[in-house]
Parts: sequence; C-alpha cells; structure tokens
Amino acid sequence: MRYCLPETFATDRYALRRVQPEDAPAIFEAYVQDPEVTRFVGWRPHGALADTRAYLANCGKEWDAGTGFPAVVFAKGAPGDLMGLFHPHLHRHRVTYGYVLRRSAWGQGCASEVLRWLVDHALSHPDIFRAEAFCDKDHTASARVMEKAGLRREGVLRRYFLHPNISDTPRDCWMYAKVR
Repeated sequence: MRYCLPETFATDRYALRRVQPEDAPAIFEAYVQDPEVTRFVGWRPHGALADTRAYLANCGKEWDAGTGFPAVVFAKGAPGDLMGLFHPHLHRHRVTYGYVLRRSAWGQGCASEVLRWLVDHALSHPDIFRAEAFCDKDHTASARVMEKAGLRREGVLRRYFLHPNISDTPRDCWMYAKVR
C-alpha cells in the first residue's frame, strides 16, 4: 500500500485534517497575507482571497494524486480556530515537509509536536526511509522546530531555495532529516 496521510489525525494537543476549499477564508485571514509569516516561504503573500482559493485547488489535486498531503491544524477543542498548515510531499522513498503557522501560534510548540508526529508516521511505513525538511540559514526558529521534532542537521545546501520575500536569488538552506 502506497504511503499517504490520514485525512484526519491528532497529536496530544492538536487536531489536523485534510485542507478543504472551504478553508480559504480562514487561511486568508490567519496567515497568507501576513508579510512576517510569509517571509521565509517560497511564495508571495496572497493579495486576494482568489489567490488562496487557487492554492487550495492545487492542494486538492496533490492529495488526490498522492503526491502531497496538506493538512490544516487546530488546537484540540477549537475546530474553528485555524492555526496553520503542514504540507508533506511524497518523493518515492522520502517525505519532505513544509509548514506555516499564523503569528499568534508561534512559540507554543505546535510545529515541533505536529512535525514529530508526521515524521514518525512516515518512517513507520515500509516504503519510506527518509523524512526531511529544510529552512533558510537565517530562519533560526524553523531550524529549532526541526531539531525538536527529531530531525538532524545534515548540512548546508548552497543557493538551494528561492525565498521571494527576501531575495530575488536562491539562498543557502539547512537540510534536516531523519532516516530509518
């Protein structure tokens, strides 16, 4: 059976589910237009709700194709209070993670807790041998999240990723991974 993420799952403190088109207004309000939140991502802040709707249409296609599994996160007991999104991408024997949380959710341990669950889930599958994530060398908070989630820094990837809200050229990134 090919690896996939459950459509709903939970950690100790958080509930996650497959992102839906109806989530567009909550996502738009929570984080996609915030320049501080989007500083280290690979896309520009959304200027209109239509941008968020287009993104979610692509998310649905990824999930249906089995190549990506974007899931929104909420604190348990607060299903109407969207905190952010985790986006695992499947690449044959490895899963790569991206994540973003609204600013008011920073520093509460959400990213580390959810990422740890995602990594453990992936590495428990017989076809997955590597779970990985990367961050800009200047994004120390994200680096710490990965370390707390059990990933180890493997090294720097030179000129690896374009963060359009910081630079017009690719920037150096730290690569983190956990393998089995």
